[in-house]
Parts: sequence; structure tokens; C-alpha cells
Amino acid sequence: MVRDMTEGRPLKLILSFFFPLLIGNLFQQMYNMADSIIVGQFIGKGALAAVGATGSFNFLVLGFALGLCGGLCIPVSQRFGAGDMYGMRRALVSAIYITLGVTVVVTAAMLVFTRPMLRLMRTPEDIFEQSYDYIIVIFGGTFATLLYNLPAGLLRALGDSKTPLLFLIVASLLNIVLDLLFILAFGMGVEGAAWATVIAQAVSGLLCVRYIARHFPVLRPQRDEWKFDPQSARVGLAIGLPMGLQFSLTAVGSVVLQSAVNTLGSDAVASVTSGSKVQMIVTQPMEALGATMATYCGQNLGAQRVDRIRWGLRTSLLLGAAYTALAMLVTMTLGTTIALLFIKPEEVQILQNIDQFLRGNAMGFVLLMTLLVLRNSLQGLGYSMSAMLAGIFEMVARALVAFAFVGALGYAAVCYANPLAWLFACILLVPMMCVRLRQLGRRYPVSPAADPR
Repeated sequence: MVRDMTEGRPLKLILSFFFPLLIGNLFQQMYNMADSIIVGQFIGKGALAAVGATGSFNFLVLGFALGLCGGLCIPVSQRFGAGDMYGMRRALVSAIYITLGVTVVVTAAMLVFTRPMLRLMRTPEDIFEQSYDYIIVIFGGTFATLLYNLPAGLLRALGDSKTPLLFLIVASLLNIVLDLLFILAFGMGVEGAAWATVIAQAVSGLLCVRYIARHFPVLRPQRDEWKFDPQSARVGLAIGLPMGLQFSLTAVGSVVLQSAVNTLGSDAVASVTSGSKVQMIVTQPMEALGATMATYCGQNLGAQRVDRIRWGLRTSLLLGAAYTALAMLVTMTLGTTIALLFIKPEEVQILQNIDQFLRGNAMGFVLLMTLLVLRNSLQGLGYSMSAMLAGIFEMVARALVAFAFVGALGYAAVCYANPLAWLFACILLVPMMCVRLRQLGRRYPVSPAADPR
């Protein structure tokens, strides 16, 4: 269902888009965590550490591709908000061609550089081969990741957050079934978990493409619209490349930090892996709120409604602040209980490490919420370069902790790396958003009769 977010009460529109997206994000996490849960419970903490040791590397590579896809969908959202259906489809075609090119380049590069990169990250020897077996399959399946994320992003650009959710649920359930089949029945180990992920993503992507072809004629380019349009490609890349780089720059800091964690041993890797998974569950509403604002701001910029953008930002920040208090409470009281999904109860030291990690991160949740709302809003407004600069600030903060503090303070320093990175990003994003809104206000003056509510 197409949803026009340029008319109607911002609060109602934001919530109606947010809830399906939140459920989808939770299923996405279940989809991602199924590997960790089944690997940790049925193979052991070493295998869990092996999967976890690849997480930042995975995000460095696929995060760029996914950020690029997300950026390519923003011109689609803006053209839809402006009522320019022809321009919207030209932006869509450019997104398809660019995504195909990125898929080929990323897959080929990672098949060559994965093993040297794992060495560079100082992956512990006792888990090195398992880490390689897992991540090489994931990188080989890059096409499956983008096959789902580009069509899902296009649907969300038109305000439909429900349909991608349905296909994500199918993929999540299929992933769990395949995990159990490949690991328990076929004894494929961590490699089986990776194959389950790739296959499930491919199925969800094919379902999404088929649905668009049958039910969204507005997204079906005509024959003459399939011709490559350099101007549409330039516009898409101008937004998509900084978004992809922003993901990668953030991930570079995470890779550097992961390298420092790797020097602390496989138990530390397992602790950070499990703690990060718990945190991802708790912070999904913040992620969904940020993604909602990208679509909301993109459509309203296309309609030149800066008044509605301001109102939506205030609304989302208030909603986010209310949830942040709940997230902190849940994390500090139930975090280690949730971690039992990944770690067996007898691993007492690892559970204590997880509790320390979660408490340190929870103290910065209000910064994370602010970062996600402002960064996604800037991306929706087309200011991807601003979001990329925030990614540089995050990278610097995590690298600072890795180089300056992990060696001296050990595991304790790791527990405060994320809050420091979020603080650095917010120091840039808050004044930058104020400046951008003033610029847009001068460019698109608000009519005295306009009422964003």
C-alpha cells in the first residue's frame, strides 16, 4: 500500500509507518540472530565467537552496499512526494543498474581479500578457520542481500512498510528452519548457518520483486524508461555514495575496535558478540524511528513542506526520548537474561562481561536515539555528506578507544567505546540539523495557511 506522508497529522503518519517497520526490524534481528543462537547453543562458544569476530568486517563490506541502496531509494521517495512519477521511475532504473554493478564488484573483491583481512584483524587462531568459513559464504551471497534490500527500500520509499515485513517474516522463519537442518541434521557447522542466511535472503528478495511486479504498476518502468539516465544516476550516487561510505566509515571504527577485542581472547569476543546482539534487540525501536524519518523527510522535502519536517522531527525526538528510558531499564535489569539465548548459564565469567558491556552502552542510549533520528532525517533530506561526516566522527572515537585505552584498561574500555562514538557524532549532527533546517526554511517559505498537524 502506497502511503503519502505529505498530508495528515505527522504523529499518526509516523506511527503508522513506524510499527510495521519496527516489527520488520525485530524479525530482521531474529533473522540475523538465529545463526548466533543456534551456533552458540548447539556448537559452542568458540563457534559463536567465530561468527561474532566477523560482524564488524561484515558490516564494513555489506554496510556500504546497503547504505548505497538506501541512498538510491531516497530520490525515489523525493520524486514520489513531488508527484513526478516519470522521474521516480528513472531514479528506480538507475538504482537497479548501480546495485547490479556494486554486487559484482563487492563479491569479486571479497572472494580475494577476505582471508588477508581476517589476518589483519588479528582473529584468534582457535576460531580463524570457522570465521573464514562463515563470512566467505555470506560475501559470496551479496547478491541475495541486495536482492531483498533494494526492492524493500523502494516499497518503503512509497510509504509501504508492511509488505517488506511480510516477506521478512517468511525469510526469518525459513532461516531458522535451514539453520537447524544444516547444523543439526547435516553437521555443516558455521558454514551451514551462513548458507541458511543466504538462501533465506534470496527467497525473500524474489518474493519482494514478484510482489512489486504484480501489485505496484507505478514502479514498473516502461520500455523507454529502462535506458540508462546519467543524470538520475548522478543524483542517486550523490546521495547513495555518502550513505554507503557513512556505513563503512562507522564500520572501520568497529573493525579497529574488533581487532583490539580480538587480542583479549575468544571469551572477550564471545562476550562482546552476545552483548551486541542483546543491545540490537533493545534498540530496534530507535532504528525503526530513524528509518521512518528518512522516508517522512524525503517525501515532505519533495512536497516542499519544511514546516512538516520540523514538526515530524520534534515528534520523533519526543517519542524516542520516551522509549530510551524504557530501553535503559530493560537493558540494565534483563540484559544478561536475554543473553542466555546465546550463552549457556555455566559461562559465568562471560555473562558478567556481558552485563558490564550492556550497562556501559545503556548509559549512552539517548545519544544513540538522537543520532539515528537526525542522521536518517538528514539522509532523507538529501544531505548524505553530513551524515557521512558523522560517521567519520564515530570512526575516530572507536579508533581512539582501540588504540589508546584497550591496551591499558582491557575489556572495561570496550564497554564505553560505543557511547563515546555516539557522543562524537551528536556533537556534529545537532548543530548541523539546525543549520540545514534554516537553509530549507529560506528556500521553501511556509504559507501562513499551512498547518503541519
